[in-house]
Amino acid sequence: MTRAVLSLGSNLGDRLAHLQSAVDGMCDVLEKVSPVYETAPWGVTDQPDFLNAILVVRSPSVDEWGWLHRGQALEAAAGRVREQRWGPRTLDVDVVTVDGVTSDHPDLVLPHPGTPTRATVLIPWLAIDPTAEVPGHGSVAALLAALPEKDRSDVHKRTDLTLKH
Repeated sequence: MTRAVLSLGSNLGDRLAHLQSAVDGMCDVLEKVSPVYETAPWGVTDQPDFLNAILVVRSPSVDEWGWLHRGQALEAAAGRVREQRWGPRTLDVDVVTVDGVTSDHPDLVLPHPGTPTRATVLIPWLAIDPTAEVPGHGSVAALLAALPEKDRSDVHKRTDLTLKH
């Protein structure tokens, strides 16, 4: 049985509907869904703001590659086009961690690169799993506390938006 943490993001089109499509696409393996947060873009900043969320999923038959392929299929179904690194997207599904698995494979680095320093991942994850750990880096709570206040304050909970599960 594998348990994975998936990060969702969308900043094109109906952002909430794109996130919901990922929740719906994982409904058979879904354990937890975070609240929705809004964040400014990272990397390439001249694009719309993102909606972000975290999913915790579990399956007896899916390994880290299976989670990657399921996420990519959901991205494709949402019309994701990969034209620019860190560019705008209808849906981004990143595999953050899988049962403590570490990987340096160029197609699947685990834990996902940048996770320990990205409030956009840490805040929603902590909201649904207060004891979460990033393999090799420590607790999500400690990693989040170590970030600059500006990084944390730039992640805004959208209490008016809910993902149905």
